[in-house]
Amino acid sequence: MGIIETRTKIVATIGPASESAEVLDELLRAGVDVVRLNLSHGTLDSHLERLKAVRAAASRVGQVVAVLADLPGPKVRAGQFPEGGCNLRGGSKVALVPGEGPSQAGSITVDYPTVLDDLQPGDRVVLGDGAISLGVDSVTADGAECTVLTGGRVQGRPGVHLPSERLRLTTPTSEDLVLARAMAEAGVDFLAVSFVRSPNDLRLVREAIAPHTTRLMAKIETMPAVTALESIAAEADAIMVARGDLGIECPLEDVPHLQKDIIRHCVEIGVPVITATQMMESMITSPSPTRAEVSDIANAVFDGTDALMLSAETAIGVDPAGVVRTMVRIAGRAEAEASYSQWASRLGRVQRDQWHDETMAAGQDRITMAITHAAGQAAADAGAHAILCCTRSGRTTRAMARFRPSATLIGLSPDPATVRAMSLSWGVRALEVATYHSTDDLVWFAVERAVQSGLVKSGDTVLVLAGAPDRPSGASTDVLRIVRVA
Repeated sequence: MGIIETRTKIVATIGPASESAEVLDELLRAGVDVVRLNLSHGTLDSHLERLKAVRAAASRVGQVVAVLADLPGPKVRAGQFPEGGCNLRGGSKVALVPGEGPSQAGSITVDYPTVLDDLQPGDRVVLGDGAISLGVDSVTADGAECTVLTGGRVQGRPGVHLPSERLRLTTPTSEDLVLARAMAEAGVDFLAVSFVRSPNDLRLVREAIAPHTTRLMAKIETMPAVTALESIAAEADAIMVARGDLGIECPLEDVPHLQKDIIRHCVEIGVPVITATQMMESMITSPSPTRAEVSDIANAVFDGTDALMLSAETAIGVDPAGVVRTMVRIAGRAEAEASYSQWASRLGRVQRDQWHDETMAAGQDRITMAITHAAGQAAADAGAHAILCCTRSGRTTRAMARFRPSATLIGLSPDPATVRAMSLSWGVRALEVATYHSTDDLVWFAVERAVQSGLVKSGDTVLVLAGAPDRPSGASTDVLRIVRVA
């Protein structure tokens, strides 16, 4: 079976159900573009082995695949509940107390020393994945007295979600930095930073992994991150809409609207964005998704997301590859209905409006942004089969992908890390090319490489975007050529 493709990229998390060579190959053939390693579970050595296994699978299958290492971030947990768990009834009273001891139905210990300093009456505290919530009634030197708002059974050591704007735990944690250095040294393509609240959180990781230039992904899962989205997205190489914790931080009814706002902003500025959490949760155990999950995936595609992410579905699910194949079918059907031409038209207007605003225009590469806008229009007018983006950093390809062109979008780079990173951007087929020293050679060999790959054939009209090869890395893309393939 050949590799299945959609223009919306698929991110799959690797775990016990999917780490074997056989299943990895099957996942890539099913349509996975990016493999996620969840560093919250397992040892560093196990993740380094999984990274090697993914690279080997990509080589066997002959597919460009990026690897994303997801850092744990700060975690607050309750003390151990008795074996079998405890039932917290709605309306009952419970105390939160700092400490490391065991928890009971009426008294929950929290491994966060300043919990009583950081809570206020009226706050909402959530346990686990959000099913159980507590309302804080009062705070004394002995504990925080709470009322169970939504009850249920708690067991093990569930996470305790406190109001993030007052949380004193730092992001990244010291553990995050150790893991980040190790994964960057091993050559992972993206590092996802959890519980980001400001651009400085990303800068701390960049400093820690230097001289490695691994791309950083900011997980938007706190309200401070939503408020600081523009500055965080300007610092990040990619964004994840982490709907799990975001849905705990804010009213659930706000999550779909925040998702749309985050995706819209990321597409406008050319930063790849992933929609994540519970996309096909039922398929952890079921052979088919719910109707609501199908609609959720389709709506994320309509929102314009670059990628869709699977977590436990592929890490511990009963049929990891089957989940991917199902997601690919749903995303492909949604793409057939998506209004990409209207999106591109709107984006052109937004871009012009931003340039009239000196604050918005500051720091933008207007030449690259303008020429990619022109390329989208020229491709439509010329009936181009493909748009070839020659790039060292991937910036040209990301800028072109903003317009969601109907033509095949091909990113070509001499840097293998850039080639893999382009796997996350909407619609991009990434190819590695040699380094050339003249614009004519660059254009000629880019077209030849696209023909060799089978993406372009004789008689096709293609557009080629490039910057002059003798200019420094980071210079603007300023060459646009229309070529009829001989």
